[in-house]
Amino acid sequence: MIQEQAKKIKLLILDVDGVLTDGRIIYDNYGDELKFFNVNDGLGVFLLRKAGIKTVIITARKTKAVIKRAKDMQVAAVYSNHYKLGIYQKVLKKFGVKDEEVCFMGDDLLDLPLIKRAGLAVAPPNAVEEVRNSSHYVTQKHGGKGAVREVIEIILKSQNIWEKATSRYME
Repeated sequence: MIQEQAKKIKLLILDVDGVLTDGRIIYDNYGDELKFFNVNDGLGVFLLRKAGIKTVIITARKTKAVIKRAKDMQVAAVYSNHYKLGIYQKVLKKFGVKDEEVCFMGDDLLDLPLIKRAGLAVAPPNAVEEVRNSSHYVTQKHGGKGAVREVIEIILKSQNIWEKATSRYME
């Protein structure tokens, strides 16, 4: 079931807090926000892009740390708004994809409208119950601990492009 949905994916949309991070928000002594990202997730996003599948971030809280990480991972776009559904609809038009061609990964109530529309809705196990129950797949790994990479591997392997995407590392 999940592999069949993953075969159709042309765009990955990610939330940040609780998905790309473990959900903690840490402030330093200067008031700057710190976030902890997983390097495996970053390489996964890179591999996905190399395979021709773009990644977009839709977050309620856009920070310097998110912008920096998005740039490092070479995501196609970053959007910030508590009303994620409006952004999602604009993203579908901009990237020329349909709901069934989108994989969305979120963890909290703000993500439910997108979870209910995406062709492949994914939640990490640290997501709130409503999001886990509405998702097609709940990852084994937690947000900020490789959950995004887990989903990317499912997508690439379901589309039979994992070997091609990783071949330069296998030599």
